[in-house]
Amino acid sequence: MGVTVDVHQVFQYPFEQVVACFLRKVPVPPTWAYPNPMDKNVISVKTVEEKKDESTGLIYRKRIAICQNVVPEILRKVSILKVPDVQLEEESWLSLQERNMAIRSHCLTWTQYASMKEESVFRESVENPNWTEFIQRGRISITGAGFLNCILETFASTFLRHGAQKGIRIMEMLLKEQCGAPLVE
Repeated sequence: MGVTVDVHQVFQYPFEQVVACFLRKVPVPPTWAYPNPMDKNVISVKTVEEKKDESTGLIYRKRIAICQNVVPEILRKVSILKVPDVQLEEESWLSLQERNMAIRSHCLTWTQYASMKEESVFRESVENPNWTEFIQRGRISITGAGFLNCILETFASTFLRHGAQKGIRIMEMLLKEQCGAPLVE
């Protein structure tokens, strides 16, 4: 079956500031590391590959995030769900010239039972070139857990939706902290 969660947000800040904040996700000065008070589920994030295509200016990054397993304890009675941490892989393609950053992420844990994928885009807003549009689609599909498939997908859908809202709140807070008040026009 599977569940899909769509998110759309306009940040009233220029593209370059929003993308820099997203990639950094730390307040100034950068004394804040994972885990942190704003997102306690994230244990660490490590850039494992970064390269720039000199001919196009496209910057490619691959990061691995380690997060706490947030599956409720009652569901962790199922042996496959008894893991302390979950690994996620994020790939991004940043074009400063086109003012666009595409991001794809997926879960590296439980791949034989679940598929969790997110595709996101930061791009210059059509409403205002000094604003940045964020569009995200997350999809989770669970197989091989029998009658628990539907329960786990419902939990995952709620978690994805709350996670996206929390991520937007964190971004807005960090943007305001690092760049000042939004550009309202």
